[in-house]
Amino acid sequence: MRLSCIIASNFLILLVSMLKSFSQEQVNIIRSDFPPDFLFGAATSAYQVEGAVLEDGRSLSNWDIFSHIEGNVADGSNAYIADDHYHRYLEDIEIMHSLGLTAYRFSISWSRILPRGRDGPVNKVAVQFYRKIIYNLLTRGIHPFVTLFHFEYPQELEDRFGGWLSPLMQEEYLHFAETCFAYFGDQVKYWITINEPNLFSEMAYERANYPPARCSPPFGDCVSGNSDVEPLIVVHNMLLAHAKAAKLYRERFKASDILMQSKVDGVLSIAVCAFMYVPMTDGEKDKAAADRALAFNVAWTLDPLVFGDYPPEMRSIHGPELPSFSAEERVLLRDSIDFIGINHYGTLYAKDCTHSVCVCNISSCVQGSDRAIRGFTYTGGERDGVPIGERTGMPRFFVVPRGMEEIVQYVKDRYNNKTMIITENGYASPGNEENDFVHDEKRIQYHQSYLAYLAQAMRKEADVQGYFVWSLIDNFEWASGYGPKFGLYHIDRPTLNRIPKNSARWYGDFLSNCSLVDASIIQSQYKEKQDIMMCM
Repeated sequence: MRLSCIIASNFLILLVSMLKSFSQEQVNIIRSDFPPDFLFGAATSAYQVEGAVLEDGRSLSNWDIFSHIEGNVADGSNAYIADDHYHRYLEDIEIMHSLGLTAYRFSISWSRILPRGRDGPVNKVAVQFYRKIIYNLLTRGIHPFVTLFHFEYPQELEDRFGGWLSPLMQEEYLHFAETCFAYFGDQVKYWITINEPNLFSEMAYERANYPPARCSPPFGDCVSGNSDVEPLIVVHNMLLAHAKAAKLYRERFKASDILMQSKVDGVLSIAVCAFMYVPMTDGEKDKAAADRALAFNVAWTLDPLVFGDYPPEMRSIHGPELPSFSAEERVLLRDSIDFIGINHYGTLYAKDCTHSVCVCNISSCVQGSDRAIRGFTYTGGERDGVPIGERTGMPRFFVVPRGMEEIVQYVKDRYNNKTMIITENGYASPGNEENDFVHDEKRIQYHQSYLAYLAQAMRKEADVQGYFVWSLIDNFEWASGYGPKFGLYHIDRPTLNRIPKNSARWYGDFLSNCSLVDASIIQSQYKEKQDIMMCM
């Protein structure tokens, strides 16, 4: 049944006119284009929003140390206060409820729950903090999506044995996962074990933009590191850590029949950073390069978790540099995810470097490329000086909405249409948003267009069951500090007040199945000039 509500509003008039000026092509996407049980949410991570880093028994994390070294964060900031979500979580949950979210993805701080890792006790104050978040989400009908590792862990683990470079980190992570399953598993259905192992390994062990800031030429002049080998070792340890946690969860914490009321029939996955890659030219070599780029970016993480081993594209190039899984490990890895988490922000060109020289100095690599020359493939956002899509506030994130359908189709084809959830998708405003942070019409257009292509992929039978906006609120964007802004809500830094942007109003309208329609389209029906909000 359709309800028509007529709203005479200066805000809506302004919004419609600005949307029309942003794009010649109007994107018509409404909530009812998706299944009734489709999950719509927003996402954050603990370190980026919580603050309170010295409160209630939390230990110093890898990011606390890294961000206090001069030059590591673009604007010289840190996350000691961040968005003060630690003290304002109830306010933020009310924001989610007011928007009509049905899911919220957040992470649990390893440094808060286990300040000393396996060598110390569980921090019960931290347990209560996250229990309260989960309880308040559930009472408002919002599904908690819990991420266990989102780039942050106790610095002590780095100091003791080298963090993710060591197999010991697998057991530390398993203990952390077991602790979270034990305390929160009776109320949490959706788990993300590790966020973006492919991106984390690149930024921390190839480019030195994240802690522990290890690298080697041509990516940087670090005190220590090997940019060719260490990212492979780190992802290897992460994949095995995930697989061990998945086995533990399924055997001890997941409900196996409907009578097990103390357990939840939960599902578990990993979230992969998933750029889409298209050939730089129509030549066969560049087409093959685009396929390699996808394998080295997406399949690197997902192939082992679905099929039990690394992509053959990587094996053929890396040879002995790529770690091997034992027969027992391959069994452990295979089918260790219940769905595929996709973090998608943009599309890049791919150029073959097996038959030609690809020049990539540090500046151009950081500003315009993804993995530089890895896999004998150069990837970048420009062709002949023309960007692949509109630039955003992040160098590698170009607006290419069709990439959403294409990356979903790639995952669908490679992994036999295994269930997918878009665990992150978002728009970083350029730097000038600071002067006009509320009127973020380009963010609205971004989400509309990406959702339209997602709906199109689903009409082609892609099994996608959820979509998360990154991010609920502007936050600490890692080495970029507070410069890039992805949030539906602006954070006024002096007061930490949450200020809704136009995108927040749009998302709320969208989730209530209301979409703005140009009044001229239906003037003939209503015989008067006014904005119409159609609520289906």
